[in-house]
Amino acid sequence: MDRDEEKRLLRAAVRGDSQAFAALYRENVQVIFRYIYNRVSDTHLAEDLTGDVFTKALQGIGSYTDQGKPFVAWLYRIAHARVVDHYRKVKRRPQESDVEAEPIPVDENMDENLLRRQAAKALRQAMTDLTADQQQVIVLRFIEGYHLEEVAELMDKNANAIKALQHRALRSLATRLERAGFDIATIIAGLS
Repeated sequence: MDRDEEKRLLRAAVRGDSQAFAALYRENVQVIFRYIYNRVSDTHLAEDLTGDVFTKALQGIGSYTDQGKPFVAWLYRIAHARVVDHYRKVKRRPQESDVEAEPIPVDENMDENLLRRQAAKALRQAMTDLTADQQQVIVLRFIEGYHLEEVAELMDKNANAIKALQHRALRSLATRLERAGFDIATIIAGLS
């Protein structure tokens, strides 16, 4: 959706047009779900929190003012707050599923699949040790695929601050993964 269409829908949604809000929802729901899922690693919880984000957005749309940023930036701020609230409420970091409980298909690439899954689990675990801002930068840059300037706009920070957050996050991830016995080059190759 181009920015002019988004602005038109936003003006209509602010005036109470439910069809306009529904169009904005359809345009952004998958992006927000992926963002939350990558922070909580639980499909059902991510679905619930995504619902909460859009409920909050619907409740607040009447007072929404366009500040020249994409609508998704506002949704990311709400999503970030919901994830933080969730972890404050449960006072724990995300729990990973038990590898033993995961069904493992038997095929000729079984070792490769197991290594890929172990690398992904190690990476998710290492991400839990990052600050909330560092996690957000990693998810937006490398999972959602936003450019540096877009991440800066979405997080309401300047590009240099995002570069610094990204650098510290990547350095921290590399250190934690190496301590866990993983070769960083192998992990990157295994996840691509």
